[in-house]
Amino acid sequence: MSTTTESRPPLLEGDVEDGQHLPAPDETVLRMRQAILSGQHWFEALLDAVARWRLPAERVGDRDYRYLIHGEAFDWLLLAERLLDEMPDLVPPAEREALLWENRWPIDMENDEFALRLGPVKHSTHLNYLYGVLVEEALQLSVEEEIHKEVRSRAWGYDQRVDESMYHRVYGRGREELFALHYEETGILMRHDVPYADWEAFTYWLFKQRLKLQDKARVASDTRKGLAQLTRMELAVSERRHGAHLDEAGFAARYG
Repeated sequence: MSTTTESRPPLLEGDVEDGQHLPAPDETVLRMRQAILSGQHWFEALLDAVARWRLPAERVGDRDYRYLIHGEAFDWLLLAERLLDEMPDLVPPAEREALLWENRWPIDMENDEFALRLGPVKHSTHLNYLYGVLVEEALQLSVEEEIHKEVRSRAWGYDQRVDESMYHRVYGRGREELFALHYEETGILMRHDVPYADWEAFTYWLFKQRLKLQDKARVASDTRKGLAQLTRMELAVSERRHGAHLDEAGFAARYG
């Protein structure tokens, strides 16, 4: 499968001083295939390929992939999807779907080993994605549910614009005002049919706004709410793994 980019983007693997020694995408795919054919488990070969990967974004066929958000948050599962698409003959379909859709790993691996395989830079940006996108989305959902409960308890009236209330409550501004501010800072215009990659970037931008605008006590409280919501959402999938233990202490150590 051919890969085209308009210009060479900066290296994703920032902890390697000499980027010339990092393989191109086609070579990374080839080495992953060879590793699996030589007997290495496909998940281990996948993580090794992720560690070698150098592009933060690319276009493959008619699809755009953005693995790195704002140069800080790394969606490794999106890259995993792109790599696994190259070798449907070598990876069991059920295991592939379990990883990509439920984040269930096919083999036992400690989080420390996962972090070591990714490398310090990729794992650090992976944590930014977990807290800045996944937990932030869970926080938004939690607040929306709170507002729905409040609305249902009212004797009269119903507020259809729950999303506006959520934005005001969490970020102190309405959605359209946040869209405008985001456009001023990034040049990305948020429309009704926003690509998912742009929406994730907007979510991460909101996360950074929350860290800047809220006091530490409010940041901790809202993050705790997001973590609790994420936990409730994942109770049905006990084997689900993130490659890191998400908790309030870890968040405070990273962003406090």
